[in-house]
Amino acid sequence: LLVIEDDQAFASLLLDLARSKGYKGLIAEDGETGLHLADYYRPSAILLDMGLPGIDGREVLERLKSSPETRHIPVHFISASDQSTEVMQMGAIGYLTKPVSMEKLEQVFARIEKLVATPVKRLLIVEDDLVQRQAIKALIGNGDVTAVEAASGEEAHRLLKAEHFDCVILDLGLGDMSGFDLLARMKEDRDISRIPVVIYTGREIDQNEEERLQQYADSIIIKGARSPERLLDETTLFLHRVEKNLPRAQQEMLNTLHHRESAFAGRTILLVDDDMRNVFALSSVLEEQGLETVVARNGQEALDKLAAHPETSLVLMDIMMPEMDGYEAMRRIRSEPAKRQLPIIALTAKAMRGDRNKCLEAGANDYLAKPVDPEKLISLLRVWLYR
Repeated sequence: LLVIEDDQAFASLLLDLARSKGYKGLIAEDGETGLHLADYYRPSAILLDMGLPGIDGREVLERLKSSPETRHIPVHFISASDQSTEVMQMGAIGYLTKPVSMEKLEQVFARIEKLVATPVKRLLIVEDDLVQRQAIKALIGNGDVTAVEAASGEEAHRLLKAEHFDCVILDLGLGDMSGFDLLARMKEDRDISRIPVVIYTGREIDQNEEERLQQYADSIIIKGARSPERLLDETTLFLHRVEKNLPRAQQEMLNTLHHRESAFAGRTILLVDDDMRNVFALSSVLEEQGLETVVARNGQEALDKLAAHPETSLVLMDIMMPEMDGYEAMRRIRSEPAKRQLPIIALTAKAMRGDRNKCLEAGANDYLAKPVDPEKLISLLRVWLYR
C-alpha cells in the first residue's frame, strides 16, 4: 500500500494500520515522490491526500489515471478539503474527509481489500435493446470481467439490490422507466449509491439534463462514431482493469484513444469565433496540447483561412457570427468535395434541444455547447483527429 501524505504523524498511523492488515507499506510526503513510487513498485492500492506540497492530489490522480501502467491501481482520498464528486468521476474509489475516525478508516481498508481480493470484476449493462447489450458485452468482455445484462430499470434495480457490482453502464431510454429514475433510486440507497455509473445513450441531452446527470453519473458518453472506444476506456478505468492483461484488440483501441502525441502532433486547428475572449481561452487549451491554431472571426474568413491553410486537420466552428454564420460556413465547406471528410465541431451558446441536429444537418461531425469544457473538447479532438 502506498500512502501519499505530507502529515508525518497521520501517514505513520495509516502505515501501521496497513501493516496490521498484512500489507507492506510505502510513504511519500509529496506528489512527485508518490508518482515515482507508484510507477516503480506498482502498489495494490494508494491512499492519497489532496493538499500536498508541489503538485496536489488531484494532479497526482490525473497522472496516475493517464498512464496505462498505473491506471488500474485503486486510489482512495483522505483529505481535509472535500472535492469528492470531481475525483470520483476521475476514477477514485472513495473520498474520506478529515478529521477521520478509526471506524471510517476500517471502512476504507475494507473497500480496498474487497477490490484487491476480487480479481474478476462485475459489470451491469442496463440496456433495453438486445443487440446493443450483446455488442457492449462483446466490447468489454474478457476473463477479468463478468457482465450481467438487464433489459429494464426494474430488473436492474432488483439486481443491484441483490448482487455486488463494480460498475454500471446505463442507457437513458429504458422501456419501463427513464435512466434518470433509476439513477435517483440508486443515489437514495446507501448500499448502491457509490457504484460508478457510465451513461451510454444515443438520445440528445439538453443542458438541464446534463447538469442533472453530472450529479449522479461518473461519465456520459453519447453513442457515435468513436463512442465504443470511449466506453471501453471508461469501464476499464472504473473496473480497475490492468490494460496489459486485456486482449490485443482492446489494448490497441485504448492505445489509440490515449496516444495524444500521435493524434495531435503536427496538427492544425481552425478556430472560428467572433468573441476574442473565447478565442484566447480555446487557443490556450489547444496550444497546451501541442496543436497549431489558425483563427477566423466569421464564416467568410473561415473559408478564406481554409483555402490558405490546406493542412488544417479540424475546424472548431462557432454558430452565431456576423457576415456569415456557422451553419452557412459549414454548408459551404461541405460543398467542396475535398473537404467533405474534414472534421468540424460546432460550438454554440444556445444549448437548445434542436441545436445538435441543426448543426449535424449543416455538416458538423460533433457539437459542444458553450462555455466549452476543456476536458470535453480535448476528448472530442482525440476522437476526430485519430483518422
